[in-house]
Amino acid sequence: MENNQNPAAGNSRRSFLKTLGAVAATAPTVLTQTQAGAGSPQYLNLVKSHASTSANSKVRLALIGTGGMGIGDTQTALMVDGVEMVAACDLYDGRLRRAKELWGESTATTRDYHEIIDRSDIDVIINATTDHWHEKISSDALRKGKHVYCEKPMVQKVEDGHKLIKVAKETGKVFQVGSQFASSIIVSKAKELLNAGSIGEIVFAEAQYDRHSAMGAWQYSVPPDASLQTVDWDTYLGTAPKRAWDPLRFFRWRNYQDYGTGIAGDLYVHLLTTLHTVTGSKGPNRAYSTGGIRYWNDGRDVPDIQLSIYDYPKTAEHPEFNLTTRANFVDGGGGGYLVRIVGTEGDLSLGWDSLTMRQNKFPKAPGLSIDNFPKDQKELYLAEYNKLYPATSQMEGPKEFKYTVPKDYKGDRYEHFVNFFASVRDNKPNIEDATFGLRACGPTQCGNQSYFQKKVVGWDPVAMKILG
Repeated sequence: MENNQNPAAGNSRRSFLKTLGAVAATAPTVLTQTQAGAGSPQYLNLVKSHASTSANSKVRLALIGTGGMGIGDTQTALMVDGVEMVAACDLYDGRLRRAKELWGESTATTRDYHEIIDRSDIDVIINATTDHWHEKISSDALRKGKHVYCEKPMVQKVEDGHKLIKVAKETGKVFQVGSQFASSIIVSKAKELLNAGSIGEIVFAEAQYDRHSAMGAWQYSVPPDASLQTVDWDTYLGTAPKRAWDPLRFFRWRNYQDYGTGIAGDLYVHLLTTLHTVTGSKGPNRAYSTGGIRYWNDGRDVPDIQLSIYDYPKTAEHPEFNLTTRANFVDGGGGGYLVRIVGTEGDLSLGWDSLTMRQNKFPKAPGLSIDNFPKDQKELYLAEYNKLYPATSQMEGPKEFKYTVPKDYKGDRYEHFVNFFASVRDNKPNIEDATFGLRACGPTQCGNQSYFQKKVVGWDPVAMKILG
């Protein structure tokens, strides 16, 4: 199957991964640390050694979907001790040749994913196929006794998510969604600070994922030999509508509703994963989206700018709040990424490699606006005010705190695979299972319905169903 990498503009996100070949970093367990002002950034602590997840047994890996994302996932997975590559599958012959170039001539290759999941010498598959193949291949692999790491969004359609939840439960195999922010040390620290009451109670959140490049807008390169002879087009279409051969629909599949889920499924899933991990939320109950095609008039049928509003109801985990999201694929400002969580007494801003917390507590005294009072009323008001709010001297501390990742941090995708393989080896619950995955991608599908139908769409975050 085919899948492509979705690089952020400028690739700034991965600037801190320059030590990929170095000794394994430590886990993203974050302990409370001494806070310093913004002028003295604190490095996020990594205190749990990955030694416990070292290879006490080999984990044999196969990749289904050898595109950019699949290759990136596999290269990262192979950084974890005790993981070895066995086989690769794709519907484009050139990617099968590329698999042998990357992982050796002994790497078995095939167009037929059934040959992969039928092998007894494979423990784990990475499912990095197009969105419309996620459920089918993942379910088939789980039933064949394989553990599955499935790229986001978990499914193209909500009903397929319920199928996957059922199959994962029935088989008892580890199924983890590949929205790696769930394993980010930055997200972990934000969760700690929010739970500690550092910014009060959440009232609002906003997230942006802007880009300003052709690759960022999914205009991926098409190989010169792309043809019906080198691509299994009929198999690729699967449950999608039957069409004549079109290389753009194969190599730039994210641009089309038939195979992908647009901006919301590709990018907003990351943003909701971050927010749900930090807050413990099960999700919103309403979504509204707007946007359009502003620049990339290349035949795509999904927007290149999309803005959404998600309403989160009051639950045991959090008070009522609202989330706004934005992705713009023609951002003349150069692109950028931010998740900002706003509380009653501060906010948290999560970037690629840092976290900034600002604290602004409400003063106990509300202040005065009594200059327009007559003198007698002004004196009476002041006397009562001073009784309620007597003047006191208090120490003032810094209002801004900045945390950055350590220099040897290998990134959230690496940590996500460490967590996945630990679950595989120890048979423990994983960090982002099928239920979490559906609660992250289901609301984004509501957002897409809202965009195309031009109406507010309801979502049941507990039952995980689109309403109406």
